Amino acid sequence: MTYRKAYQLYSSRNFPPLAAQLPILKAMGYDAIEPWLPAYEEDPGLFRQQLDDAGLACYGFHMPLAGLVEAPQRYIEIAQTLGATYLIPPYVTAEEREPTVSYWRGLGEKLARGAELANAAGLEVAWHNHDFEFVPLADGSRPIDHIFAAGGSGVKFEIDCGWIVRAGADPAAELRRFADRIVIIQTKDTAPLGTKLDDGWTATGDGIIDWQALAPLFEKTKADHLVTEHDNPSDWQAFASRSINHLNALGL
Repeated sequence: MTYRKAYQLYSSRNFPPLAAQLPILKAMGYDAIEPWLPAYEEDPGLFRQQLDDAGLACYGFHMPLAGLVEAPQRYIEIAQTLGATYLIPPYVTAEEREPTVSYWRGLGEKLARGAELANAAGLEVAWHNHDFEFVPLADGSRPIDHIFAAGGSGVKFEIDCGWIVRAGADPAAELRRFADRIVIIQTKDTAPLGTKLDDGWTATGDGIIDWQALAPLFEKTKADHLVTEHDNPSDWQAFASRSINHLNALGL
Protein backbone atom coordinates (compact mmCIF):
# COMPACT_ATOMS: atom_id res chain seq x y z
CA MET A 1 0.00 0.00 0.00
CA THR A 2 1.25 3.46 -0.88
CA TYR A 3 0.60 6.12 1.74
CA ARG A 4 0.34 9.87 1.55
CA LYS A 5 3.33 11.41 3.28
CA ALA A 6 3.50 14.41 5.57
CA TYR A 7 6.42 16.21 7.17
CA GLN A 8 6.29 17.36 10.79
CA LEU A 9 7.26 21.01 10.54
CA TYR A 10 8.64 20.97 14.10
CA SER A 11 11.63 19.15 12.60
CA SER A 12 12.89 22.33 10.91
CA ARG A 13 11.75 24.95 13.41
CA ASN A 14 15.37 26.05 13.84
CA PHE A 15 15.71 26.95 10.14
CA PRO A 16 13.26 29.80 9.49
CA PRO A 17 11.40 31.08 7.59
CA LEU A 18 9.01 28.14 7.59
CA ALA A 19 7.13 29.35 4.51
CA ALA A 20 10.31 29.03 2.45
CA GLN A 21 10.53 25.36 3.39
CA LEU A 22 7.15 24.46 1.91
CA PRO A 23 8.01 24.43 -1.83
CA ILE A 24 11.20 22.50 -1.02
CA LEU A 25 9.17 19.82 0.75
CA LYS A 26 6.72 19.67 -2.14
CA ALA A 27 9.59 19.16 -4.57
CA MET A 28 10.85 16.27 -2.46
CA GLY A 29 7.50 14.55 -2.92
CA TYR A 30 5.68 15.33 0.31
CA ASP A 31 1.91 15.65 0.10
CA ALA A 32 1.37 17.56 3.32
CA ILE A 33 2.89 19.07 6.41
CA GLU A 34 1.94 18.48 10.03
CA PRO A 35 2.45 21.76 11.88
CA TRP A 36 2.97 22.32 15.58
CA LEU A 37 2.01 25.27 17.71
CA PRO A 38 2.90 28.14 17.21
CA ALA A 39 3.47 27.69 13.44
CA TYR A 40 -0.19 28.23 12.56
CA GLU A 41 -1.39 30.17 15.60
CA GLU A 42 -0.87 33.81 14.63
CA ASP A 43 -2.78 33.65 11.36
CA PRO A 44 -4.28 30.25 10.40
CA GLY A 45 -5.74 31.75 7.21
CA LEU A 46 -2.34 32.99 6.03
CA PHE A 47 -0.77 29.65 6.93
CA ARG A 48 -3.41 27.86 4.83
CA GLN A 49 -2.69 30.20 1.94
CA GLN A 50 1.01 29.41 2.15
CA LEU A 51 0.21 25.69 2.05
CA ASP A 52 -2.10 26.15 -0.91
CA ASP A 53 0.53 28.19 -2.75
CA ALA A 54 3.05 25.39 -2.25
CA GLY A 55 0.57 22.67 -3.25
CA LEU A 56 0.64 21.04 0.18
CA ALA A 57 -2.16 19.85 2.44
CA CYS A 58 -2.50 19.65 6.22
CA TYR A 59 -4.05 16.39 7.42
CA GLY A 60 -3.55 17.07 11.12
CA PHE A 61 -1.75 19.39 13.51
CA HIS A 62 -0.22 19.24 16.96
CA MET A 63 -1.93 21.32 19.62
CA PRO A 64 -1.89 21.69 23.41
CA LEU A 65 -3.96 19.31 25.50
CA ALA A 66 -5.06 22.40 27.45
CA GLY A 67 -6.40 23.83 24.20
CA LEU A 68 -8.59 20.79 23.65
CA VAL A 69 -9.92 21.06 27.20
CA GLU A 70 -10.29 24.83 27.56
CA ALA A 71 -10.79 26.11 24.02
CA PRO A 72 -11.93 23.21 21.86
CA GLN A 73 -14.00 25.34 19.50
CA ARG A 74 -11.01 27.52 18.70
CA TYR A 75 -8.98 24.51 17.57
CA ILE A 76 -11.91 23.01 15.71
CA GLU A 77 -12.12 26.26 13.75
CA ILE A 78 -8.36 26.17 13.12
CA ALA A 79 -8.73 22.62 11.77
CA GLN A 80 -11.49 23.77 9.45
CA THR A 81 -9.36 26.69 8.24
CA LEU A 82 -6.36 24.45 7.58
CA GLY A 83 -8.46 21.71 6.01
CA ALA A 84 -7.21 19.27 8.64
CA THR A 85 -8.99 16.16 9.96
CA TYR A 86 -6.89 15.36 13.03
CA LEU A 87 -6.42 17.45 16.18
CA ILE A 88 -3.35 15.95 17.87
CA PRO A 89 -2.40 16.71 21.48
CA PRO A 90 1.16 15.40 21.74
CA TYR A 91 2.49 15.96 25.23
CA VAL A 92 2.12 16.63 28.92
CA THR A 93 5.09 18.12 30.74
CA ALA A 94 7.05 16.27 33.39
CA GLU A 95 5.68 18.71 35.95
CA GLU A 96 2.10 17.85 35.00
CA ARG A 97 2.51 14.08 34.99
CA GLU A 98 1.56 12.00 38.00
CA PRO A 99 2.59 8.35 38.37
CA THR A 100 -0.94 7.18 39.12
CA VAL A 101 -3.61 5.26 37.25
CA SER A 102 -6.17 7.97 38.03
CA TYR A 103 -4.05 10.68 36.42
CA TRP A 104 -3.67 8.80 33.14
CA ARG A 105 -7.30 7.75 33.08
CA GLY A 106 -8.19 11.40 33.66
CA LEU A 107 -6.10 12.36 30.65
CA GLY A 108 -7.99 9.81 28.57
CA GLU A 109 -11.30 11.24 29.75
CA LYS A 110 -10.20 14.74 28.69
CA LEU A 111 -9.35 13.42 25.25
CA ALA A 112 -12.72 11.68 25.05
CA ARG A 113 -14.61 14.89 25.78
CA GLY A 114 -12.60 16.73 23.14
CA ALA A 115 -13.11 13.90 20.66
CA GLU A 116 -16.88 14.06 21.11
CA LEU A 117 -16.90 17.75 20.21
CA ALA A 118 -14.51 17.20 17.31
CA ASN A 119 -16.55 14.29 15.96
CA ALA A 120 -19.63 16.50 15.86
CA ALA A 121 -17.70 18.73 13.45
CA GLY A 122 -16.53 15.78 11.34
CA LEU A 123 -13.04 15.80 12.90
CA GLU A 124 -10.96 13.36 14.97
CA VAL A 125 -8.77 13.65 18.07
CA ALA A 126 -5.59 11.55 18.12
CA TRP A 127 -3.08 11.26 20.94
CA HIS A 128 0.61 11.37 19.98
CA ASN A 129 3.00 9.44 22.21
CA HIS A 130 6.45 10.08 23.59
CA ASP A 131 8.37 7.59 25.73
CA PHE A 132 6.78 8.16 29.12
CA GLU A 133 3.44 6.55 28.20
CA PHE A 134 5.20 3.21 27.77
CA VAL A 135 7.11 3.25 31.09
CA PRO A 136 5.27 1.03 33.61
CA LEU A 137 3.76 2.54 36.74
CA ALA A 138 4.40 1.09 40.19
CA ASP A 139 1.67 -1.51 39.70
CA GLY A 140 3.17 -2.63 36.37
CA SER A 141 0.44 -1.09 34.22
CA ARG A 142 1.24 1.42 31.50
CA PRO A 143 -0.04 4.98 31.04
CA ILE A 144 -0.77 4.40 27.34
CA ASP A 145 -3.23 1.62 28.15
CA HIS A 146 -5.03 3.74 30.74
CA ILE A 147 -5.26 6.70 28.34
CA PHE A 148 -7.00 4.65 25.68
CA ALA A 149 -9.12 2.57 28.05
CA ALA A 150 -10.59 5.73 29.56
CA GLY A 151 -10.66 7.57 26.23
CA GLY A 152 -12.78 4.97 24.51
CA SER A 153 -12.92 4.17 20.84
CA GLY A 154 -13.38 7.82 19.86
CA VAL A 155 -9.80 8.69 20.81
CA LYS A 156 -7.43 7.78 17.99
CA PHE A 157 -3.64 7.33 17.97
CA GLU A 158 -0.74 8.90 16.11
CA ILE A 159 1.92 6.33 16.92
CA ASP A 160 5.53 7.58 17.14
CA CYS A 161 7.72 4.54 16.57
CA GLY A 162 10.96 6.25 17.55
CA TRP A 163 9.79 7.23 21.02
CA ILE A 164 8.46 3.71 21.60
CA VAL A 165 11.94 2.32 20.93
CA ARG A 166 13.45 4.95 23.23
CA ALA A 167 11.08 3.72 25.96
CA GLY A 168 12.39 0.17 25.59
CA ALA A 169 9.12 -1.06 24.06
CA ASP A 170 8.52 -2.83 20.74
CA PRO A 171 6.87 -0.80 17.96
CA ALA A 172 5.74 -3.99 16.22
CA ALA A 173 3.85 -5.09 19.32
CA GLU A 174 2.26 -1.67 19.72
CA LEU A 175 1.26 -1.48 16.05
CA ARG A 176 -0.57 -4.78 16.55
CA ARG A 177 -2.04 -3.86 19.92
CA PHE A 178 -3.51 -0.54 18.79
CA ALA A 179 -4.17 -1.35 15.12
CA ASP A 180 -7.83 -0.36 15.27
CA ARG A 181 -6.97 2.99 16.87
CA ILE A 182 -3.92 4.05 14.83
CA VAL A 183 -4.83 6.63 12.18
CA ILE A 184 -1.37 8.17 11.64
CA ILE A 185 2.07 6.53 11.76
CA GLN A 186 5.07 8.69 12.55
CA THR A 187 8.18 7.04 11.12
CA LYS A 188 10.64 8.64 13.51
CA ASP A 189 13.94 6.73 13.69
CA THR A 190 16.56 6.67 16.41
CA ALA A 191 20.28 6.03 16.43
CA PRO A 192 21.67 3.54 18.96
CA LEU A 193 20.76 4.67 22.45
CA GLY A 194 23.42 6.96 23.89
CA THR A 195 24.24 8.62 20.55
CA LYS A 196 24.81 12.35 21.04
CA LEU A 197 24.81 13.60 17.43
CA ASP A 198 21.49 15.31 16.59
CA ASP A 199 20.22 14.24 20.02
CA GLY A 200 20.38 10.64 18.86
CA TRP A 201 17.67 10.95 16.19
CA THR A 202 18.23 10.06 12.54
CA ALA A 203 16.49 10.13 9.20
CA THR A 204 14.04 7.29 8.63
CA GLY A 205 16.11 4.32 7.52
CA ASP A 206 19.38 5.49 9.05
CA GLY A 207 18.68 4.30 12.59
CA ILE A 208 18.09 1.04 14.44
CA ILE A 209 14.43 0.52 13.54
CA ASP A 210 13.76 -2.23 10.97
CA TRP A 211 11.19 -0.46 8.81
CA GLN A 212 11.04 -3.28 6.30
CA ALA A 213 9.85 -5.58 9.08
CA LEU A 214 7.35 -3.02 10.38
CA ALA A 215 5.91 -2.05 6.99
CA PRO A 216 3.53 -5.04 6.66
CA LEU A 217 2.00 -4.09 10.02
CA PHE A 218 1.09 -0.63 8.77
CA GLU A 219 -1.64 -2.12 6.57
CA LYS A 220 -3.27 -3.74 9.61
CA THR A 221 -3.89 -0.30 11.11
CA LYS A 222 -6.36 2.40 10.07
CA ALA A 223 -3.53 4.81 9.19
CA ASP A 224 -4.19 6.91 6.11
CA HIS A 225 -0.83 8.69 6.01
CA LEU A 226 2.74 8.61 7.34
CA VAL A 227 4.63 11.47 8.97
CA THR A 228 8.40 11.95 9.05
CA GLU A 229 9.91 13.73 12.05
CA HIS A 230 13.30 14.44 13.60
CA ASP A 231 13.51 16.43 16.83
CA ASN A 232 16.81 18.18 16.14
CA PRO A 233 18.39 17.64 12.70
CA SER A 234 21.58 19.52 11.88
CA ASP A 235 20.53 19.38 8.21
CA TRP A 236 16.75 19.39 7.86
CA GLN A 237 16.73 18.99 4.09
CA ALA A 238 19.01 15.94 4.21
CA PHE A 239 16.73 14.43 6.86
CA ALA A 240 13.52 15.19 4.96
CA SER A 241 14.84 13.91 1.65
CA ARG A 242 16.46 10.76 3.03
CA SER A 243 13.33 9.88 4.99
CA ILE A 244 10.81 10.12 2.18
CA ASN A 245 13.15 8.37 -0.23
CA HIS A 246 13.52 5.44 2.18
CA LEU A 247 9.75 5.14 2.62
CA ASN A 248 9.27 5.24 -1.13
CA ALA A 249 11.92 2.57 -1.62
CA LEU A 250 9.97 0.31 0.75
CA GLY A 251 6.87 0.79 -1.39
CA LEU A 252 5.17 2.84 1.28
